[in-house]
Amino acid sequence: MNGELHPETLAIRGAKEQTNYNEHNQALFITSSFMFDSAADGAALFKGEKAGFTYSRTANPTTAAFAKRIAILEGGEAAVATSTGMAAINAALLTFLSAGDHLICSRSLFGTTMGLLNNHIARFGIEISFVSQTDLDEWRAAVRPNTKMLFLETPSNPLNEVADLEQLADIAHQAGALLVVDNSFLTPILQQPLKFGADLSVHSATKAIDGQGRVQGGVVVGRTELMQQVQVYMNACGMSMAPFHAWVLLSGVETLPLRIAQQCANADKIAEWLRRQPQIERVYHSGFADHPQAELVKNSSPEAASSWRLKSGAGRKPHGNCSTALKSSPKPPT
Repeated sequence: MNGELHPETLAIRGAKEQTNYNEHNQALFITSSFMFDSAADGAALFKGEKAGFTYSRTANPTTAAFAKRIAILEGGEAAVATSTGMAAINAALLTFLSAGDHLICSRSLFGTTMGLLNNHIARFGIEISFVSQTDLDEWRAAVRPNTKMLFLETPSNPLNEVADLEQLADIAHQAGALLVVDNSFLTPILQQPLKFGADLSVHSATKAIDGQGRVQGGVVVGRTELMQQVQVYMNACGMSMAPFHAWVLLSGVETLPLRIAQQCANADKIAEWLRRQPQIERVYHSGFADHPQAELVKNSSPEAASSWRLKSGAGRKPHGNCSTALKSSPKPPT
């Protein structure tokens, strides 16, 4: 049925389940634990012999509803919601990597992700190689017998480098490795990495999925058997998403298609204006027709973000003018 519905509909109705009260909005279950009909019923739940909820760190109906909706939008079988985007990346990596394993990463990664890899993941005896985001030969050359995972974000932040996910999936799978993609920039509305062969798609829900700066969250999407392993790791490490955050994020998902469409339109206009300004040395925007990877961009979707580089010495005044022009309205009197 989901294949017959548009993403705009799935963003609102996907995985929406009602209780016996038939509430219109997604119910919010703020509870640390759940009651059982009997001791035998509780034992069956804890043993995994029966589906249900026992403890909110393990699973919660509101959090499960958020994870299911993102999985539907991504075209994935299942998803695991986490406390933050970095928790999602941590879970995607350390669920499947052990000491002695080899990880290949793009050099074009979010700064905090780089810090996690260099300062923490490497401490656990995991070998890491960094390669060019766009040079497939570098990815191929980096493969070793102990390579277990390829990891990247596409488009990259902030240079908007686009990766060929189908080719990278082939490289990973020929090596018996997983391909993990950070899809935070494009969201499931503009790109579904799993459809290009990725094994896991990771999001910081704090960014576009919420879109309003209210709560933090993350999510990992993939095949059921992989998500079962991520769930076990997430439970053990206490990375679970709070039910209230899941409830807030579900409202963000409902407007995600509309917001992303407008952001893309705005980004195109701003990027075109910026590239005409004499103080700007270069604008990084994957929506440009002359983008070095324009053909790859056509296979994914336009993007709702841009970055730019100022010419030497042009930074202070433009920055001040931009900050002044973007100031919000004055606070109302108290």
